[in-house]
Amino acid sequence: MGLNQFWRTQLAEEKDNWVNRVRNLHQERGYQVIRMTGSGQVLSERKLPDQEVECQYNLHVSFLIKKGNHFYREEQCRRHQAIFYRSRFHSDRELPEQNQAVVEDRSNPIIELTPVKELERFYYDRQEAVRYAEYWWNDANPAYHFFEVNDCTNYISQCLRAGGAPMRGFPNRSTGWWYQNDDWSFSWSVAHAFRWYLSGSTKGLQATEVDAPEKLQLGDVICYDFEGDGRYDHTTIVVAKNHDNMPLVNAHTNNSRHRYWDYQDSLAWTPACQYKFFAIGSGVL
Repeated sequence: MGLNQFWRTQLAEEKDNWVNRVRNLHQERGYQVIRMTGSGQVLSERKLPDQEVECQYNLHVSFLIKKGNHFYREEQCRRHQAIFYRSRFHSDRELPEQNQAVVEDRSNPIIELTPVKELERFYYDRQEAVRYAEYWWNDANPAYHFFEVNDCTNYISQCLRAGGAPMRGFPNRSTGWWYQNDDWSFSWSVAHAFRWYLSGSTKGLQATEVDAPEKLQLGDVICYDFEGDGRYDHTTIVVAKNHDNMPLVNAHTNNSRHRYWDYQDSLAWTPACQYKFFAIGSGVL
């Protein structure tokens, strides 16, 4: 059995996999997934004992979603591991995303506050930020460093920069929010540092926290603490709204386009998940 036949069997039998989780969660919200298409990209192969072969691949699935007369397309790419035995397909599993703890200092939050009296305003071009997010959602801009382990916040920072968000703090990596000369601040690339920077900054890039996802506009961001342990793991950018005015987001790691904002279909999500909703710009809400 090949990968394509395996996935047809998986979907037909309604087995627990992320593709069906996405479809079932949409149904619970009152949406219908009317078409799914997919493709796989092999990343690596290695021989195991007893004539087994491990293959790691990216599964790219596109969902056409409908509610009433409103249609939109959601896309996700997730890494899988498939095992073949004597050249025949044996098993498949989704690989969990690597926690950003492996690339950050887990000591006190990286936070740099500035006095309120230094409040400054800047113009944020939401359309340009979203345009960038759509163009690079499933690719890496060679003008920036690419983080193979966890690229989510680096990608969001690039989107905000494309929208005109001002950088400051170079060359101190613990200060401000910046990328320069192939170097960057912690807040540029680390989800937890980025969350705390947005909560405290009153000059350069600024944001205002809001209390509900439906209050976000295109170009705003969401921060995720999947385990509810106070350490923020992930960042996304709002690029569209669905029929019910709820955010649809783009992200890296795993690469996603127009994904429903709450991430309940993710292996990383837990019922303890906490969110921070940030409206980007000064003088907002």
